[in-house]
Amino acid sequence: MLGKRRPARQRSGVSGLHKRTNEATPIATRAEDDAVAIERLAHDGRGVARSTNGKTLFVEGALPGERVEVAVHRTRKRYDEAHVRELLEPAGERVVPPCNHYGQCGGCDLQHLAVEAQREHKRRVLVDLLEREGIELPTSPGLLAAEPLGYRRRARLGVKVDAEGGVHLGFRARHASRLVDIQTCEILQPELSALIGPLRALLCELDAPRLVGHLELIAADAARVVVVRQLRDRQADLQRWRAFGEAHGIAVAWLLGRETPTLEWLGEAPSLTYRLWGGEGELELGFAPGDFVQVNESVNRAMVATVREWLAPRSGQHPLGQRLLDLFAGIGNFSLPLAADGAAVTAVEGNPDMVDRLHGNAGRNGLDIEALQLDLNDEAAVAQLVARLSPATVVLDPPRDGADAVCRALAERPVPRLVYIACDPATLARDAARLVHGGYRIVRVAVADMFVHTSHLESLLLLEHGAGQPLSQGV
Repeated sequence: MLGKRRPARQRSGVSGLHKRTNEATPIATRAEDDAVAIERLAHDGRGVARSTNGKTLFVEGALPGERVEVAVHRTRKRYDEAHVRELLEPAGERVVPPCNHYGQCGGCDLQHLAVEAQREHKRRVLVDLLEREGIELPTSPGLLAAEPLGYRRRARLGVKVDAEGGVHLGFRARHASRLVDIQTCEILQPELSALIGPLRALLCELDAPRLVGHLELIAADAARVVVVRQLRDRQADLQRWRAFGEAHGIAVAWLLGRETPTLEWLGEAPSLTYRLWGGEGELELGFAPGDFVQVNESVNRAMVATVREWLAPRSGQHPLGQRLLDLFAGIGNFSLPLAADGAAVTAVEGNPDMVDRLHGNAGRNGLDIEALQLDLNDEAAVAQLVARLSPATVVLDPPRDGADAVCRALAERPVPRLVYIACDPATLARDAARLVHGGYRIVRVAVADMFVHTSHLESLLLLEHGAGQPLSQGV
């Protein structure tokens, strides 16, 4: 329980990472020879070493080339999980984390690694995962990146009240439900980070802070928004939130209720928009709280620009004037710029509210887009759609679990060009293997550093079908 006195725990002198609470987890122990050499980074950013008995160790907060004393906090059958107890020989790529909360907060796990080294690691992860599926890339992945701090335009902060009535506001600890109080966040856009202190003060003044589940902070082009997840109505606190919004020049909304919460603006509803380039000018995309919007505005712009460049007409082949099918289209992040470039776009999304938003965004920008709702996990429905439209190009930007049904359908009924934007490299590798086996070949690849200081990465592949032999024969 938050607020209860806790027994002392041994902590790392390097990253602050400590033993996780788990019934099956033994108390931290020293490695048999007191020190290990870190050989490489695992895909999730942990250092990989070998104990004296040859068992693999995954060491949080450790870097390749370092020699460290470790404490094992979880024992598995084939490997152990550990954290750094003491750094004996640091790597040249180790840096001082820019955030004071690093090591306790679970949001960023690579702040101890220099940014350029983080990005090179992400390139290697993508290449390695594709190679495991038998796919060799034609070139080294390009890199799409922007500023390493102050980039995040939305975030969710947890709210907890402890047994003594103390109010806590912050992010979850890594691998734990415990909440870590934060004062500032270096990766949030500065205008959002500046709200954390005043929000904490307001929470302490509420009559019923226990009724607040979490807060979502959003930065749009012309508005800053705080969405309050409110479990039950409390009118006195509603007035306090409304006054807070007026005092700080922000829009405040209540997401009210438990099972099916409804959104209620405490004042005039703001216009939530962001801008992208398309055609000969800028486009304006509207969204609502709860809609999926990429958190890193600069990297999102770079991804859209990259897809536009990859699909630009070349020597009259596959001109954008032919049908383009955008799957998992959301509010039109790729559909609208490509339509502005001259593509005849059919955009497909599973969420009906997002389809409505896409319709509205097309009208807002004077674009003619066919927007459809469809279950994109239904392989037969996807195959029927592809057969009906016969698109020259397919763009797909699925969630973390990938696009297995879509890729099955596209392997059976190929299209000339396909762009796959992925937020999980493992599912991308799985789906790319199916496509390559179906006769596609990868011609362009890029890594987008959407979440700097974390091990997460976005990836982009351009695949073509029927032009030369597949890159892999063994998938």
